[in-house]
Amino acid sequence: YATSTTPHSTATDPAEVEALRCLEQGTQKLEEGDVQAAKHLYQRSIQIKKNASSLFNYGVTCYHLKEFNEAIEAWKESIALQPSSPDAHTNLASAYIISPAARPDLALHHLQHVYSSLPASLAPEDAEIAFNLAAVLEASGRLEEALEQYKRSKDFGVERAAMHIRNVSAKILGRKMNEASEKQGSETPGSSDNKSDEKH
Repeated sequence: YATSTTPHSTATDPAEVEALRCLEQGTQKLEEGDVQAAKHLYQRSIQIKKNASSLFNYGVTCYHLKEFNEAIEAWKESIALQPSSPDAHTNLASAYIISPAARPDLALHHLQHVYSSLPASLAPEDAEIAFNLAAVLEASGRLEEALEQYKRSKDFGVERAAMHIRNVSAKILGRKMNEASEKQGSETPGSSDNKSDEKH
């Protein structure tokens, strides 16, 4: 998942200046490892003047504290204010996967949004997005698509994808063998029970 962000602003509105001050202090606290203090400062920033950055960063602190529902809500609000944020979509997908009430369908939606906006030639850090997308596709049973994304992430340097490529390939082969076996079993003559019940 992505880390916190702090926008650079030339705010003149006193509320906006105070909100930005809280946002910057929260980021400093997060960098120092004081997640609770950072969360409090981000909350204060949101209360003063809600913006995508403060919501995003608040979501990061909630995620660190394993408050997944709060993180999800914060990132959803952040995306509503800044729909094109790949970090918010990626983080939201992670929260949907790791939360106790996992929602791989929603994780997949957000990862596909990010992935569809990537250039054809992935940057090294974007190979992780392909890997994450592959993992969610695999968890959703979409094995062929998962295999394609694992291969793509491996081609761009994610070495651990090799093991996943082998595992998914084996799953695909197993599925095909099961389907062939079931098909062959249903086509065997005399396999159905055509006996009539006799009443005495």
